[in-house]
Amino acid sequence: MQRVKNTVVQCLGAIFLIALSTHAHAVVAEQRLVILIWNEYLDASLVARFEREYNAKVAQVNFGSDEERTAKLLDSNAAGYDLILTSGIDLRSYVKRDWLARINAPKIANLKHIDAELRTAFPNAKNYAIPYFWGTLGIVYRHDLLTTPITTWKQLFDPAPELRGKICMVEDGRDLISMGLKTLGYSANSSDKTHIEAVEFLLLKQKPFVKSYLDLPKNPHSPLLTGDITVAMVYNGDALFLRQYSDKLTYVLPAEGGNIWIDYLAIGAKSHNPDLAYQFLNFINEPENAAQLAQYVAYASPNTAAAQHLPAEFIDDPLIYPAEQQLQNSEYYAPLPPRAQRRRNQIMTRVLR
Repeated sequence: MQRVKNTVVQCLGAIFLIALSTHAHAVVAEQRLVILIWNEYLDASLVARFEREYNAKVAQVNFGSDEERTAKLLDSNAAGYDLILTSGIDLRSYVKRDWLARINAPKIANLKHIDAELRTAFPNAKNYAIPYFWGTLGIVYRHDLLTTPITTWKQLFDPAPELRGKICMVEDGRDLISMGLKTLGYSANSSDKTHIEAVEFLLLKQKPFVKSYLDLPKNPHSPLLTGDITVAMVYNGDALFLRQYSDKLTYVLPAEGGNIWIDYLAIGAKSHNPDLAYQFLNFINEPENAAQLAQYVAYASPNTAAAQHLPAEFIDDPLIYPAEQQLQNSEYYAPLPPRAQRRRNQIMTRVLR
């Protein structure tokens, strides 16, 4: 009888251990990382490898503009997001709203590979976020359809007659007004009332030449490729992406200088899985992974060690990595006083209506 009891106990113990093991495995497998990010801004194969290595599921929530990202965060008070991709210019506001957690640097061993200047380019960046990619805002045009090469913002904002109805401008007010300021010889961050009024006049004068205000479609049917559009304001990576479909495109960082932008990844203050978020940040900053990601999105990596794993044609492409001289007149955006921001919003309402 005792032997039977022992056997029963052993069986029950084995069943318990199997159940416990199965439960533990299920808990690990249920790890989930939610990332708020631009569409097509993560290499799917890299994400799949992370999921396999960390028994995790990565869910992406996409947005179409900085304003839409902010609206999504407002709707939930930033709850439900483990990682949040933000522009450098919005970092300060997001920190003030308590949407972002402070970065615990020792948890990201590969942080040592990140360019120090990019880490501190915006207020709060070093303590709350990790640079993801950087680039420039400039002009792309069909050189086969123009008689004169475009080298300045003035040629876009005060265009030649041949460009009537052939221009595409972004809908983002910060970019439109700031580059209008550069056209007139002012700082992109100017809040001077007379400067802003001059830009409004410039934008309204340009309006008959603009076919559309939108982010240029990035596909084989893009109006720039079909010839419906001849010139456009665009981010450098988007121009590079379109260049794969045509060798008739030229991207230029205008002589007046442009905007140098940086996207950052930050851990949500209400993240359900901050440890997994740290693991993801460290994973994508392994130099080989950072290089793979850079080639996928066609933007400059802030990871200096990634250069060893990038092809020479990528590193040497001035569209991706502009020469220092090209960047001399360019600026990072700075936070605007509320009154200045309202004034710019009012101008954009009048321009777009």
